Amino acid sequence: MPVSSRLGWAAAGDFRVLRATTGEAALMDNNDKKTPIWAYDGSLPGPELRYRRGETARIRLKNDLSDPTSVHWHGIRIDNAMDGVVGLTQDEVPPGGTFDYSFTLPDAGTYWYHPHHKTWEQMARGLYGMLIVEEDQPVAVDRDLLFVADDWRLNQDGLIDEASFGRIMDAAHQGRLGNWLSTNGLPEQRYTARSGERLRMRCVNTANARIMAFNVDRTKIQVHVIALDGQPVPPEELGADGLVLAPAQRADLLLDILAKPGDEIPIMEVSGREPVRAALIKLSDQAPLRAKPPKDPIQLPDNPLPREIDLLDPVELPMVMDGGAMGGLREANFEGQMLDIRSLVRKGKVWSFNGIVGKPLEPLGRITKGRTVVITMQNRTAWPHAMHLHGHHFQAVEKNGVLLKNEPWRDTLLINRSEEIKIAFVADNPGKWLFHCHILEHQAAGMLTWIEIA
Repeated sequence: MPVSSRLGWAAAGDFRVLRATTGEAALMDNNDKKTPIWAYDGSLPGPELRYRRGETARIRLKNDLSDPTSVHWHGIRIDNAMDGVVGLTQDEVPPGGTFDYSFTLPDAGTYWYHPHHKTWEQMARGLYGMLIVEEDQPVAVDRDLLFVADDWRLNQDGLIDEASFGRIMDAAHQGRLGNWLSTNGLPEQRYTARSGERLRMRCVNTANARIMAFNVDRTKIQVHVIALDGQPVPPEELGADGLVLAPAQRADLLLDILAKPGDEIPIMEVSGREPVRAALIKLSDQAPLRAKPPKDPIQLPDNPLPREIDLLDPVELPMVMDGGAMGGLREANFEGQMLDIRSLVRKGKVWSFNGIVGKPLEPLGRITKGRTVVITMQNRTAWPHAMHLHGHHFQAVEKNGVLLKNEPWRDTLLINRSEEIKIAFVADNPGKWLFHCHILEHQAAGMLTWIEIA
């Protein structure tokens, strides 16, 4: 039985009902001032959906918003009809409508859910939540914590700056960058912990566009990365620069508390000029749970993915990224017609893949099931892009001409300006799968394509 049923959530038959609706959040320091938002079940983030690996999730979306919507289950190697992409895998769910999602969860790990219709606006209003798939056997930690980071563009009244939605200036640059940080829907998340405790922290960047970085005082806490984008990695101590997460990326951290009873451990967001406190771990006055951390970090059990990909005879697909501010795009094909850059800008389109703007009529490639695919991404733009492939995980196999080995499985990969990265995956999941930049204004302004697996 799914964990959702045991928790007694609203149900319709054997479906757990998930409502897309309006709500309020205390995003500002003054908790008396609430910001109107959109949210699943009215909470920010949306309700935590927790299952065990191999279970079937049955979730009925009920749309109580004034706009059509859908739900995409980000990072799940899912049946194509359940992927939630309006215009590719399903129709939009109109106001007052419902849609039943039913899918098996093949991989344990940290995943999340969000709309895939006007994503650039609906996510910026607060529509997202966590989907946690537990391992077959409990992991040896004392507690399991969520760290859901977002940034918001708020005006002086603490309201979402609606007038800037769809602004071409944002789309042509880094995207819609906010001016207010939240963690788990709060201006500063406060955790309590005990000296000597071992914690698992599941981190996700839900921002439209901001590449975030988080760091802590290593004299007070020992941090190992144990999973990326839901997939286990060999435990590695967090580097000096901290945890860098592009939009949509996740990381599971193993935290061993070294600080003394009564101490405080700030978690700082450090990507900007001035660090911002995102959260605070407050230690209780109780005696330490352990005198010193456990000897070894945790190695999570593998999911059913190969350790490496056979690259002897791949299907090779080129992807050249052009456009944006300070880019070289002069013209591109949009909806079957060649347009110059001025005409494209008037339509709100400024980015291209292989000279095509927006979702093309023909896929990037049609692949026979079971073939290995290598996509060569060449970033000719002046900006980074967080590339997300639906329905699959992939490995980076080459970067700027240098072969890579044993790279982690990802579903979202950051490619910086002037970089060329080759990614590889096995096309084992039939259907039409979106491949796009998860900097959402870049996606809306042209950076999306699709592949078809027969």
